[in-house]
Amino acid sequence: MMETATLAVEAQQVMALRMAKLAAGGPAAQTEATRMVSEKVVAYAEASTMLALGKSPETVMRRYRTRVRANSRRLMAQRD
Repeated sequence: MMETATLAVEAQQVMALRMAKLAAGGPAAQTEATRMVSEKVVAYAEASTMLALGKSPETVMRRYRTRVRANSRRLMAQRD
């Protein structure tokens, strides 16, 4: 349960950081928008495959959190 709550908070942070970047416009915003869409496709495929291969939902959640944390770190570093 705590894993899900933490993911929710981290995902909201990433959404806020991305929205700020998109609102600023320019080439960086276009790159982020493209990246965001492609990440969703990859994440869906990865999660579906993991579940089809018998991985637990908790394992999928941990993997997804790893990706969300990486995005958060990347976007925070770009703000500075």
